[in-house]
Amino acid sequence: MDVRQHALGVLFVLCGELDFDSVVQLHEAADGELNGSTGTLPVVVDCAALTFCDSSGISALLRLYQRLTAEQRPLRLAAVPASVSRLFTLTGLDQLFSVHKDAAEALAAGSAGRSVVSAVQQNEERSA
Repeated sequence: MDVRQHALGVLFVLCGELDFDSVVQLHEAADGELNGSTGTLPVVVDCAALTFCDSSGISALLRLYQRLTAEQRPLRLAAVPASVSRLFTLTGLDQLFSVHKDAAEALAAGSAGRSVVSAVQQNEERSA
């Protein structure tokens, strides 16, 4: 587990397995980075180096999602491996999590989304 601060959010980089034995690292990293934080920037979990995820890992991601939702902060997942993506689809979590092709896209998603929406709104106002 590696945690990196970016101008566009906080990046949690997962490596190896996210299972019963390793979820404590995700919980500790989240507590360390988010306790006392008043920011609204997104948290991105980069799964590019994730090789395995079991139900404990899924529960840890759900716990992080619930915590961030309560703080009105988005959780975005990046580079989710096919095996984990399949679990999300089977459980319906693919409808809950915001999944992006890589960490850079996930970090930029909110800021890019706002500028695209603003541009569309401005064009609509000019047309009216």
